[in-house]
Amino acid sequence: MFYDIFTVFWRDWIVLKRRLVKFLLSRMVAPMLYLVAFGWGLGRSIPVTGTGSYLDFLVPGILALNSMNISFNSVGPPLHTARIYQKSLEEYLVAPIKPLAFIIGKIAAGTLRGMLSSIIIVALAYAFGATLHINIVFIGVLMLNCIIFSAFGFLVAMLTHSYEDMGSFNTYLLLPMSFLCGTFFSLDKLPIVFKLIIEVLPLTHTSALLRAIGTGNDFSVVSILFLVFFMIILLLTCILMMKKVCK
Repeated sequence: MFYDIFTVFWRDWIVLKRRLVKFLLSRMVAPMLYLVAFGWGLGRSIPVTGTGSYLDFLVPGILALNSMNISFNSVGPPLHTARIYQKSLEEYLVAPIKPLAFIIGKIAAGTLRGMLSSIIIVALAYAFGATLHINIVFIGVLMLNCIIFSAFGFLVAMLTHSYEDMGSFNTYLLLPMSFLCGTFFSLDKLPIVFKLIIEVLPLTHTSALLRAIGTGNDFSVVSILFLVFFMIILLLTCILMMKKVCK
């Protein structure tokens, strides 16, 4: 089982290694724009209580947002293309690789990309003067977020049948979460109905956890349990979808 997982993961790692410099440089662009525009520009005029400067408030949100996007897009679109257009998914299906190993290998590869891009953001944040306390819980929450959205990308790739369908998931799910899940502003002043809906989304809990841990404040164990529960549900759903495809 471990060898099968490693085989799937190693294939994606070889592809990433050949493009590693381009991957790392491209992942610096959006965070730098956020840090300059919101952290240095708009952020200087925004008072924030309890978390230091607005830059300190912003960086955990950017980490949550970036790890979501990178993890999802590292698994979803490539796997969708392999399944629908290249038909290379069949090569895995006929190979002596267990479906569960294929799922875990792909999710692990997406998680690796999400974590690598997060390291870049942390380095940029320190360069911009942010104060961020990183410990094992912080890293664990960030990894949970990468696993969740890598699994979500896998699930979407199994469900969609065209590029338009894949784009719809980005437009109607990822894009609203990017701006509404506490990444750029506090949810305290939102209407209660919107707040209740947003608090069901995993990125909201990731942003809140990273912000609390990163600023040295108390964090919610319930939010961590929610992320673990969300991860398990997504993994089980991925297994069911993979079994359906294998029939």
